[in-house]
Order: sequence, then C-alpha cells, then structure tokens
Amino acid sequence: MPVNVASIKSWLGRFSFTLGFLALFIGWKVLDWGDAGRIYQLAGETMGSTYTIQITGFPDDVTDDELAIEIQERLVQVDLEWMSTYAPDSEVSRFNDSEPGAWYPVSPEVAQLVQRALDLSELTGGYFDITIGPLVNRWGFGPDHYDARVPDADEIRSLQDQVGYRHVEVSQVPPQLRKHRPVQLDLSAIAKGYAADVVADYFDSLGMDSYFVEIGGELRVRGRKPDDTAWVPAIEEPVEGASQLHRALRTDGRPMALAGSGDYRNYFEEAGQRYSHEIDPFTGRPVTHSLVAVYVIADDATTADALSTAFIVMGVDRALPLAESMGVGAYFISRQTAGSGFDTMYSTHFANYLEEAP
Repeated sequence: MPVNVASIKSWLGRFSFTLGFLALFIGWKVLDWGDAGRIYQLAGETMGSTYTIQITGFPDDVTDDELAIEIQERLVQVDLEWMSTYAPDSEVSRFNDSEPGAWYPVSPEVAQLVQRALDLSELTGGYFDITIGPLVNRWGFGPDHYDARVPDADEIRSLQDQVGYRHVEVSQVPPQLRKHRPVQLDLSAIAKGYAADVVADYFDSLGMDSYFVEIGGELRVRGRKPDDTAWVPAIEEPVEGASQLHRALRTDGRPMALAGSGDYRNYFEEAGQRYSHEIDPFTGRPVTHSLVAVYVIADDATTADALSTAFIVMGVDRALPLAESMGVGAYFISRQTAGSGFDTMYSTHFANYLEEAP
C-alpha cells in the first residue's frame, strides 16, 4: 500500500496535540468518602460527548497518571483512529470513501465491532442498521450538517437505496471490510457503548474490582464504593433542560452494562410537527410512536447501546417481546396519550434492578 505522507503528518499532528492535552489537563479529582476511603474521578470529552470515570483505588503496578493516560489513549483510538465519521482519517471514514467491491483493510477491533453490529441488525430484523447514515444526515442529525428540514418522498426513497446492512461484508482473517453497494457506515449508535466496554475491560485486566464508567450516558459498573454501598446508576427523566432523575437502579455490587436512547433532546420542529433523530430504516423517517426513551441492561454496553437504539425505533409492541426472548433488561418510557405524564413498562430481567415496582 502506498505511503500517504500528508496523512502521516496529519496523524502525527493530532497525536502531538493529544499528548499535549493529556499533559495539561488530565488528572484525577479526589472525592472524599469520609473515614471509609476515597473515590477518584476522571472526566473529559470524547465522541462529541463527555465521559466520567470513578474508581476506588489504583492498581499496584500502575500509577494514577499512567492509568489516566492509558484511558485517554484508548478513547482517542476508538474515536479518532477507528470509528468517527467526523474525523476524515478514521478507519470508518476511509472505508466510507472507498469504492464498492474491493476489500478494505481495517483493525481487528473494527472488523469485530462491525460484525457484531451486523449480527444485532439480523437479531432486530433490521431495525438496527449501521448504514442508516445518509438518512440521518439528510434529516439534519449527522456529520454533514444539512439544514434540518423535511425531505420529500422522492428524496427519501433515493436515500433508502443507499441504506442496507446486508450490503456490508466482514472478514476477520485478515481483518477487512467490503461493501457491495455505495453504503456508508455510521457506528454512532454502538460506539459509545463499545468505548465503555474498552475502558471497563482494561480495568478488569488490571484486577480492579470497583469502578463506574460512563461514556456519553452509556455505563459499565462493577463492585462497591469505599463505604460498601453499591454504585447507583439512574434513569433520566425524558424532559428537556437540566437532567432530572426518573428512577434509580439497584446493582448490589453486581456488574452492570446499561445504555439508553431517547428522542427528547435531539430533534427539530417544522409546521408544528416534531421530528427526532431516531430514524426508522424501513420508512426513512423519524419514528412517530409515543415511545420517548428506552434503557437496556445487557452483558456488555456494546449490546445494550445497539439494542436501546433498535428498541426505540421498533416501539414497545415489537421490542418488549424481543427483550424477553433474549433475556435482556429493557425499560420503556412512553408519553401518555392525554396529559403531560409518562407511562412505563419493563421486561422481566429489568425488574431485578428496580428498588420496588412502580
């Protein structure tokens, strides 16, 4: 493969900036937990969102600075090097720019994640689709910065011809991707959950048994705080403005992966109609049902992230039976048909994490 000198310079410049950012800004904040001990918190920005990581101590063979740098380097790799559609030099962006028909080499991690996404697309009957980017962009919710306005029916049909996860093929050995039509990958509905898994799995490899990892709202939680109480994940009230508590969850120190999707923050209005960023790949339009938010508990945040997106597009009637058949936890919040309140439903598995039934 020819060496692209301009790309190398761009990558080195970005890497140098990242190291400078780490040296200047990264550091642990100490949260005093009284006589019981301390919690150490690291916070920053990634994937166009924020992250907050809390731990109860550091491994014997890794300093606090080394741990912070290792975390940030992993987040930079997941975002800028692998999966971002905003970074032109990421593997996903370069694959999107490639021609159909030819295999395109990628990292093993990207190949594995794309295959996992395709498996979840099959499992959800196509309601989760990582090629939906052209429709998301056109409705004004993607990296191409289209004006948010309603496209006409012909334009939607044309864009739907550019969507279809079955047009993407994955090879694991060697790791590479191929598209059979000019589709575009958009991993935004799975990447934050994956990043949370990357950080949590790194902690697990170090033997750390207590942490709270939150990346863009997606969680991996394990163990207990210094006072022996469990970490407390929470469900957000689906309203605009400052975040409000809808419901706290119980972990009892058990490992948990939690992710959520909602249509109440990212939307626009036109002619009195509300259009959210949750796009149905079968209609090419934002969803119109009353479901406003979904939270999913699964074995890993990657799965929970993807399923929460699929479930909010599917609606409760389709999603709840699938959640039950899979044995995953799912919590659904819907707007009431009359009034300004919300109705809730949840799967059998999710009930294990509720303090008490509503």
